[in-house]
Amino acid sequence: MEIMAVILVAFSFTCLVVGILTFSYRDRIRVAQRLENEMRKTNSQYLPPALEDSFLYRLRTMTVGNLSGVIRKMVPNNRRENYRLRLQRAGNPLNMDVDTFLFFKYASLFLLIIIGLVTRNPFVFVICLLIGLFMPDFYLKSRESQRRDQILKSFPDTLDLLTVSVQAGLGFDAALLRVTEKSKGPLVDEFEKTMKEISMGKPRRQALRDMADRLNVNDVTTFLSAIIQADQLGISISNILRVQSHQVRETRRMKTEEKAQKAPIKMLIPLVCFIFPVILVVLLGPALLQIAANLV
Repeated sequence: MEIMAVILVAFSFTCLVVGILTFSYRDRIRVAQRLENEMRKTNSQYLPPALEDSFLYRLRTMTVGNLSGVIRKMVPNNRRENYRLRLQRAGNPLNMDVDTFLFFKYASLFLLIIIGLVTRNPFVFVICLLIGLFMPDFYLKSRESQRRDQILKSFPDTLDLLTVSVQAGLGFDAALLRVTEKSKGPLVDEFEKTMKEISMGKPRRQALRDMADRLNVNDVTTFLSAIIQADQLGISISNILRVQSHQVRETRRMKTEEKAQKAPIKMLIPLVCFIFPVILVVLLGPALLQIAANLV
């Protein structure tokens, strides 16, 4: 019964919010519906950018945008900037910007608090409060870590392909274009975005610095800094790429050896907690039973 009550309260609250927003923006909704119907009737091949998306999507965007304006005034600018950088490094999951992420974060926290209050259980209330406070940040952190691991995993192969392309006679920009055509992944997506910025007129050095700031991965930052320095000093990029490729391979090998050396230490916990007690029971159990029988 408590679960049904929680679901009913959540559904009622959602309907109330949607009803208030629909009533507040009823004139805009009617105008948008009439304009969309007229555009459909004329069978026009061109739709304005505002009408290219569905009506429900535009209504949801308008709702989130208006509520995000309230949250925007409550959150300090430095915290918003921190979330913007984290969303960039996470690859903007679900195409969320800062306002959308903060809206869903505080909306879910508010809804979970209501659920905890309705249950009238202090333990459930604390669990809901902790989930609402930390789950969005934990999700964002996990996406950051996952994307960083994907970049580090694909970086040596991507760098090898870039080095081979430059050594074959292509320029650096053409080699980057070849890499974006032949490979996939978050690192290649960032290279593609950098190439678009360069083609639109941004200086190569600035575009590479912006890419390093977006990724915030030490190995990639070191590589891009070496490319920028080679561009400034007029050093052959082919030699820089060859040296960086060898260094990245060595760094990857050292990290693998470090993880292998940590494995025995990590195995002590399951050995002591699970395996050793079972072995003691198997070895000493019969003897203990026989001793107990003799004593009786």
